[in-house]
Amino acid sequence: MTESIHATSWSHQFLTMLESLRMGTTFQQGRRYARAGHVRSVTISTSIVTALVVDEDGETYRARVGVRAFSEADWSRIERALAREAFHVAKLLAGQLPDDLDEILGGFGLSLFPQSLADIVLDCSCPGWQKPCRHLAAACYVLAESFDADPFGLLAWRGRGREELLDRLREHRTTPADDNHGTADAPPTGGFWTAGPRMPAPEPPVAGAVQRPDALLDRLDPLPLTVGRFDVTDVLRAAYRTLPDGLPER
Repeated sequence: MTESIHATSWSHQFLTMLESLRMGTTFQQGRRYARAGHVRSVTISTSIVTALVVDEDGETYRARVGVRAFSEADWSRIERALAREAFHVAKLLAGQLPDDLDEILGGFGLSLFPQSLADIVLDCSCPGWQKPCRHLAAACYVLAESFDADPFGLLAWRGRGREELLDRLREHRTTPADDNHGTADAPPTGGFWTAGPRMPAPEPPVAGAVQRPDALLDRLDPLPLTVGRFDVTDVLRAAYRTLPDGLPER
């Protein structure tokens, strides 16, 4: 453990949050334990961080720090928000978290870090009655340092691994969709008031062919309608036959 544990913002924010939860005295002991190398391993998984901490008497204890993982619906909203900004995607692809990530999460009523004792679960297998104990505090200091080395650990803790997140962002960047879950873009209106392409001229009628104005009705399926006692097709046929044979010449 080095003196640079507060050198980057993620570790600083995490430890400041923990120390603000009335844990200051215990964390002074935990810092000493962490710097002395008592934390042998830290494993991050969805919702739970597990650390093995060796006590001064040589006994090894398991310290666990738990938070609530974001739901799939939460992650879907987060991913769409990140994918909309190319700068955010570029930072994530470069292995960094956007500086305003917590602000983005706040827009959905979420937070990257626990905000109160109700948002975090602290547990240790040691016999001490005080929680958090020095083993938990030491685990949190080493955890903070791991966030500096790999900030994606913060997201994994909340339920989204690095590769899965990046794959989702690539999908959102390559799929034309908006916040309405894939609503197609509106057609361009730049040429709305201009004439479209010229329609081809109609084929000339075959010489000698009889042009019946009601011929179109023969191509339709029978219409299940009546007008009084008469079938609607017969009524339409009579009306069509009253039409002139052609347009008047100009």
